Amino acid sequence: METRFTSSFTGSFTQQDPIPEEGIAAAMAVLHHGRLHRYNVADGELGETALLEQEFAQLTGAKYALAVASGGYAMGCAMRAVGVKPGDKVLSNGFTLAPVPGAIASLGAEPVFVEVTDSLTIDLADLKAKIDSTGAKYLLLSHMRGHLVDMHALMAITDAAGVQVIEDCAHTMGASWRGTASGRHGVVGCYSCQTYKHVNSGEGGFLISDDDDVMARAVILSGSYMLYERHAAAPPKEAFERVKYDTPNISGRMDNLRAAILRPQLKALDAQVEKWNARYARVEEGLRNCPGLKVIERAPEGRFVGSSIQFLLPGNTPAQIERFVQGCAARGVELKWFGAAEPKAFTSRYDSWRYAPAQRLPQTDRVLAGLIDMRLPLTFSLDDCATIARIIADEAVSLSGERGAEQG
Repeated sequence: METRFTSSFTGSFTQQDPIPEEGIAAAMAVLHHGRLHRYNVADGELGETALLEQEFAQLTGAKYALAVASGGYAMGCAMRAVGVKPGDKVLSNGFTLAPVPGAIASLGAEPVFVEVTDSLTIDLADLKAKIDSTGAKYLLLSHMRGHLVDMHALMAITDAAGVQVIEDCAHTMGASWRGTASGRHGVVGCYSCQTYKHVNSGEGGFLISDDDDVMARAVILSGSYMLYERHAAAPPKEAFERVKYDTPNISGRMDNLRAAILRPQLKALDAQVEKWNARYARVEEGLRNCPGLKVIERAPEGRFVGSSIQFLLPGNTPAQIERFVQGCAARGVELKWFGAAEPKAFTSRYDSWRYAPAQRLPQTDRVLAGLIDMRLPLTFSLDDCATIARIIADEAVSLSGERGAEQG
């Protein structure tokens, strides 16, 4: 009889890498000169925020980039910039995090949720059906936890229906689909720099776009006043002249301090992605073929960022999954369950967002009922990841045995 693995894990699931020394030095320079506001620059100077925008545009291959206060602000700003109005229906994934439908609701628009597949991506058949049934002209597409749908197939559907796509790339900065950076398929891509994302300024975000008028509106919306010529990764003056009189200021700028912290992190992003994916692979290897547990298969056409990992525990009751999560927690492994009836910390499901009309997504309900999620900070070693995987697998085998005994 196999001896049960009894080790525990003592690391932190919320401890991030330190800010690079180059970022600390740049931040200190900003603090010393005191010009934190992005438009408070010396004559002829491009401030840290303007330089960061140039570098992010270059990183993604976009014509234009805008740095803002948060990923949630980026989504709201992007929707306003493409023309979403109060009462408009905006499609989005049934599986995402609360800031996505929250951004829709903040405009007075109506979230319309689309089913998700067992691969945790938006269901393209249901997307087409919801476009046809609602007449919606906007899709806020969440690349939730870095799971990329077939972007070519999705864009074929939305282009044919005249639906404008805004990509929520909070979990896909550094990812791509068939070599095209995540965020470059829709009219706008939105990113987050919140602490648990792929670059860390505590809070912060980006928008990218190739559309002159959309980005001109976004810059003015973000609080540029008439200082838009101080943006280096922005459309020509003519675009601002077309939109400046009917675009409100809804300030959400990034400041030079956060930009200074972020610039060195962007330089290191590719190397960081490789480190995340090595940790993801080590955990996935330990979970694959585990009885009672199903790993999520990733599409080979996509390059993902393994900053978190998800798996399914199909066929279990809520009480059984709660016991599994608690069993892992008792051994130091912090998991999130997306099927819980009540929101907890950062985790909630679509039926708890009651500012949206009540909707029923039976396929999504089935997926979320057994969906487990775990962060993979880069402060974990590969050996840490192997230990974590063994603990999860051990608890899953125990759960499977318990279920079999109950059924017997």
